[in-house]
Amino acid sequence: MKLPPILVYSVLRLLAFLVPLAIMWFFFPILREYWWLTAIFAALIGVSISYLFLRAPLTGASSDIYERRQARDAAGKRSAAAQDADAEDAAIDNAEDSTTTAE
Repeated sequence: MKLPPILVYSVLRLLAFLVPLAIMWFFFPILREYWWLTAIFAALIGVSISYLFLRAPLTGASSDIYERRQARDAAGKRSAAAQDADAEDAAIDNAEDSTTTAE
């Protein structure tokens, strides 16, 4: 069974945050007093790790999301924003046609 790419990426991102947090929490006692500073450092380390090493899982998750969205749009389920945008485009086209015929 293959795991969904978004699940893999989410778990790896959580680990990229929780592992540095646990290391700093257990091996640096002074950081236990400043828990908020430990969380900030762990977040910065996690972002750096994910930026450097998690490019492939991010690409997989992004392409999976894109394919699902394209399949949903192709099935005819258009969002209200897309329908609104089409109505605005049609109104602009009609306004342009009426100004060119009036001249």
